[in-house]
Amino acid sequence: MDLKALITDIPDFPQPGIVFRDITTLLQDPDGLAHTVKTMSEQAAELEPDYIVGIESRGFIFAMPMAHQMHRGFVPVRKAGKLPRAVHSVAYTLEYGEDTLEIHQDAFAPGSKVLIVDDLLATGGTAAAAAEVVKKAGATVVGFSFVIELAGLAGRDKLPAEADVISLITY
Repeated sequence: MDLKALITDIPDFPQPGIVFRDITTLLQDPDGLAHTVKTMSEQAAELEPDYIVGIESRGFIFAMPMAHQMHRGFVPVRKAGKLPRAVHSVAYTLEYGEDTLEIHQDAFAPGSKVLIVDDLLATGGTAAAAAEVVKKAGATVVGFSFVIELAGLAGRDKLPAEADVISLITY
């Protein structure tokens, strides 16, 4: 299936010179969405994760059905202040400021293997912060799974070298 045909390019968004890859048109297509989740799950299965971690918020869209399909637990990585129990936190830099990701301190049994899922790998800052907060919670990141990777931004270079990086579509 040609998933690129289901993604809409929006020129000059959010600023001039940027081409935004809009996945909402992929999400609206039942066959495209099913194919995306199935393929991501199949590709990640060889990593044998114990948990699927979704990065807020678009990572939830893909991580939750992957966890269901792979019969694994789902754990959310959220922005600061959204989780009700004791958390581990990691602050990280964005191109326009700073943000913080959090995970429950008791999210995993020690040594659990984790797959981190998000819709897009761009500069890698958010995914790297997610990996750091997962490690603080006592788990091992075995891989990352993305729908889209913007290869020219070299985001995978910021991710832990020991973890596999799987991307369905590369621009």
